[in-house]
Amino acid sequence: MSMALSSFTPLYTLSIPSGGRWSMRIGRGKRLVVRAEGPGANAALWLYRADHPAERLNVPDTLKAQHTAKISLYDVLMSDEGRAMATVVHDTVGWHDPLSGVQTRADVDRRYGETNFQRHRNAMLRSGYENAVKELVRNGLDAGDLVPPVNLFSKVWCDESGRMHFVSEFAPKGSEIGLRMEMDVIAIVSNTPHPLDPRRPYPSVPLTLSVYQDEPTDPRDPRLKTDEARRAMENTVWQYALLR
Repeated sequence: MSMALSSFTPLYTLSIPSGGRWSMRIGRGKRLVVRAEGPGANAALWLYRADHPAERLNVPDTLKAQHTAKISLYDVLMSDEGRAMATVVHDTVGWHDPLSGVQTRADVDRRYGETNFQRHRNAMLRSGYENAVKELVRNGLDAGDLVPPVNLFSKVWCDESGRMHFVSEFAPKGSEIGLRMEMDVIAIVSNTPHPLDPRRPYPSVPLTLSVYQDEPTDPRDPRLKTDEARRAMENTVWQYALLR
């Protein structure tokens, strides 16, 4: 079912510098590929249903339904309505963090030194929270619509006492993840440091985003990991059948 992208021309491609942000409406059956252009990247990802953004990515349900505390190949990103929003169909890393959220303005100032747009202009150090809210506003939403993201390319594990451990520079240069959209979505990406990343100064790793033509996942695909994931996929198929 997964196609080799090397022989395909992307429909869209864009480079996002360190601190940058991006959003786009991506249709069902298209694949978003995010590539790290250096070691130790972090890309916070949010998904909202394009025609009804009150339905959006639900990280707790995604994890609970697939009995996991990480995102990896053939995991399904689920909405708060129990539908499949996207499937990981290409992954060179094997672990993406769904637990840690993003930094705020205060977090960035405290960790890397205070910056602001009036003094530093485009050299201002951005936070994931600010970037997400700006892209939400661009798409007719606001800060009240912010939900937990998935931090692509970052690994966080928890020990038996519940303490969270960040693995520094986990993803090497050239790491990729491909997400096949199972519904029409608004995708938001923030290229900002992971909140547990101890590196100083502000980490700077560019990202490349590309969109390819693909096809939706078959709910019967045996690579889906749980019955709950298959049901979420079936719920999305039914949604589109009813909209015809």
